Amino acid sequence: MSSPKTAAQALLAVALLGCGCAHGGGGGGASGGASRDSRALEPDSVTSALWRMDEAVGLKVADAGPFRLEGTAGVDTRSDYGRIGRARSFTASINSFVFVPYNPVLEAGDAFTIEAWVDPSTYGQYEDTPIASRFSPEALQSAWLFSIVGKNQAYSTQPSPGEHVALIQGVAAGKLMFAFAPDDATPTRVYFSTRPIELDRWTHVAVTYDGRVVRLFIDGQLDAQYASPGKVRRTDAPLVIGNYFDPRYLTNFSGDLKMGPTADQYPYYAFVGLIDDLRISSAARTGFPYARP
Repeated sequence: MSSPKTAAQALLAVALLGCGCAHGGGGGGASGGASRDSRALEPDSVTSALWRMDEAVGLKVADAGPFRLEGTAGVDTRSDYGRIGRARSFTASINSFVFVPYNPVLEAGDAFTIEAWVDPSTYGQYEDTPIASRFSPEALQSAWLFSIVGKNQAYSTQPSPGEHVALIQGVAAGKLMFAFAPDDATPTRVYFSTRPIELDRWTHVAVTYDGRVVRLFIDGQLDAQYASPGKVRRTDAPLVIGNYFDPRYLTNFSGDLKMGPTADQYPYYAFVGLIDDLRISSAARTGFPYARP
C-alpha cells in the first residue's frame, strides 16, 4: 500500500491535468453542446467549488468552480439520474465516496456555505452518514462535518467504532447535523435541524456560518439558527463526500482509489442514496431561490 502522503500527492497531480467530463462550465463543455438545466447552479463570485456530479462514466468528478478541485470517486459509486442532470449514487460500502485532496480554498475562512441536493435511501445504522466533511480521526485534523443523523443502534452484530457518538446523543434519526472544531481548541460544536430529511425524496440542504451564527436550511427555508461566535479550525484535512473514514488508509496502488487492506472495511458511516450539485462558497449565503422541492 502506498503511503497516505504519496497517494495524496498523486491525486493532486492528477487533479491538475483536468478532465474532459460532461460539464457546462466545468472540466470541459457539455456533451454535444447541450445546454444545462435552467435550475442548475452556476459558479458566482463566492463559489469556491461546485461538483455537479454529472459524469456519466468514469471515476473523476469535475469541479465547475474557478479552482478546478477535481475529485475522485470510489469504485462503489456510480452515475445515476439526478435532481438536475445526473448525480452520484452512493452505496453501503467503505469504497463509496468522492475524495478531494486538501486545498487552501477549502478552508472556511471568515464565512462559508455548504449546500447540496440529497436523496437518501435510508438513515444510517450508526451515528450519522456524512453528506460532506473535512473531519478526520487524526488528532487536530477535524474542521467540519455536514451530515444526516443515523439510527445510532446500540446493539449490532458489528458495533460502531463510536467516532461520532458524543455528537448525536439523544438526537432523532434523519435530522440534519453540522459540527465544527473551533480554532480556539474548545470542544467540537454541533447543531441540528428541527425536522428530519425525508427518505427517497430530493431535498436541498444547506448550512451557512458567518463567524457569529450557524444557520441550517431545508429546501431553501431557514430551519434553525444558533449563536456560535468564533472560527472553524484550519486543518490539512481533505474533503470527503458521502462517507467518513481515516483518509490515511486510502491507496491508489491498484489503479483505483480505495481503502487499503489494513483498514477496517465495514461501511459504518456510508451515505446511501444520491447526492447532486454540491457547492462550497466563501460567504454565508442568505437565500437559495433555486432550492424548490
